[in-house]
Amino acid sequence: MCGIVGYIGRRDVAPLLLEGLQRLEYRGYDSAGIVVTSPKAAGLKMVKAKGRVRDLEAKVPKRFAGTTGIAHTRWATHGAPSDHNAHPHMSGDNKVAVVHNGIIDNASELRKKLEADGVEFLSETDTEVLTHLIARSQADTLEEKVRQALRIVEGTYGIAVMHADFTDRIVVARNGSPVVLGIGEKEMFVASDVAALVTHTRQIVTLDDGEMATLKADDFRTYTTEGTRTTAEPTTVEWEAESYDMGGHDTYMHKEIHEQPEAVDRVLRGRIDDRFSTVHLGGLNLDAREARAVRRVKILGCGTSYHAGMIGAQMIEELARIPADAEPASEFRYRNAVVDPDTLYVAVSQSGETYDVLAAVQELKRKGARVLGIVNVVGSAIAREADGGMYVHAGPEVCVVSTKCFTNTTVAFALLALHLGRTRDLSVRDGKRIIEGLRRLPGQISEILEQEEEIKKLAEEYAEARSMLFIGRVRGYPVAREASLKLKEVSYIHAEAYPASELKHGPLALIEPALPTVAIVPNDDLLEKNRAALEEIKARSGRILAVAHQDQEKADQTIVVPKNEDELDPILMGIPLQLLAYHTALALGRDIDKPRNLAKSVTVE
Repeated sequence: MCGIVGYIGRRDVAPLLLEGLQRLEYRGYDSAGIVVTSPKAAGLKMVKAKGRVRDLEAKVPKRFAGTTGIAHTRWATHGAPSDHNAHPHMSGDNKVAVVHNGIIDNASELRKKLEADGVEFLSETDTEVLTHLIARSQADTLEEKVRQALRIVEGTYGIAVMHADFTDRIVVARNGSPVVLGIGEKEMFVASDVAALVTHTRQIVTLDDGEMATLKADDFRTYTTEGTRTTAEPTTVEWEAESYDMGGHDTYMHKEIHEQPEAVDRVLRGRIDDRFSTVHLGGLNLDAREARAVRRVKILGCGTSYHAGMIGAQMIEELARIPADAEPASEFRYRNAVVDPDTLYVAVSQSGETYDVLAAVQELKRKGARVLGIVNVVGSAIAREADGGMYVHAGPEVCVVSTKCFTNTTVAFALLALHLGRTRDLSVRDGKRIIEGLRRLPGQISEILEQEEEIKKLAEEYAEARSMLFIGRVRGYPVAREASLKLKEVSYIHAEAYPASELKHGPLALIEPALPTVAIVPNDDLLEKNRAALEEIKARSGRILAVAHQDQEKADQTIVVPKNEDELDPILMGIPLQLLAYHTALALGRDIDKPRNLAKSVTVE
């Protein structure tokens, strides 16, 4: 969950690397570092700093020239944030520098062996083990030095390596953590995310697991960790550099919340088939006969993606009448689950690189399961591993807290549910009804965003709470789960989500004036049941904020959202709660785009 950027060419490298780190800081921001050199330089020059990239930039000397370099912004796994634990890590002779994303599982064992051989460690990190292994190799080439080290280590890595004796190249490798090459004109880039590359090139090569590359100023080549050459054809990134700018907003989170009408329009564009009241999803690689043979759908995701999967499972059951459920991928991969050949598995990940989801996909593929991917990033690992799938086309999401990607993912699930339903028993009339509802979504989201000032005032009131309870029933429960997560992620207020139907089974003991409840109350067949839950809370002097399609008499305040089709209402009901979380965090002075202890793309266990 860290950021890597590297460059080799003719330009002054330090400003390029610092700019790249700024674009990658959402992947990790507790420390940062940079190493540079050039063909005529005497060795490697390094600067590291605890804190943000701006703290590193302040420490970089004005005369820090070089044309080759690697840099890193860190999210700590081994060792607390500090100058010593920051990457890059240098060997004792100052000849080898390594930046690394991932976790070396056998680092402790290797560290003991190296210390027994007299190696002195300067950090607590697992990465420094890899640095010393490369430095101690007797191989003649940097590629072979790296290859020998990688044969010894176990775990995940995305690495970039420089060596003072081989200043004409950078060697990179991937196993479980993304590495992307940027192809320029007599210059080459490497990064862990295309965000660091799009300012300079839109031609990229994404490495596969078990693949390495050598970058020179005018050339690159890819090969396996065993040395076999591989063929890498550059692809064009669809996102422009401007997509990563704030666009006049104070934070990326605010920008991304307000981008949702356009983002939802993108995920729908070109996919609706009015003639047959269905959708075109050719990327699923699932024909009608195969779709009809599906007997169950299992959705796997983590965090926000898991919550989107919960909403998706409900829509699939309602529209396609196929049993469906969602489960955290981080749990599924460890419980030796029974893999059923008639089950369709759907892996969900914004980045397409979430390690727990990717590991679950690989295990499912090993057992012969059919796996679809629903991801945002084109060419990501899950997209390549899956048998088929959908891109959600949310555009770049920079804020650590996901908003527009969550919404687009739920819309993607609505499309999948409609597709499966129309291949089975969903009528033309119901198909047309859902399509009309989907087309209303962008405009209705815009209506909700127009209420921002009112929601801001509510947030300022609720910012005083030390804890909040979120409740919902059936369709509303996943919305409550996601809203609870958003609030605690960005504001640090403790929040808990519970099914409204379970209040009597324990949570009512918590109700008091100091504990506000946010209730999801859609105008559907469970409206009276939800109102009964509000009665229970008010009878115990609880304070209630309702999110509903009409004012709720028992609520202290109500955020009214536009009504869509019952099946699609959860997509809209989460939008005002994103704004509530945002403005609560703003009122509390939180670092909204970079919440403490979190990073955007979770590529480690």
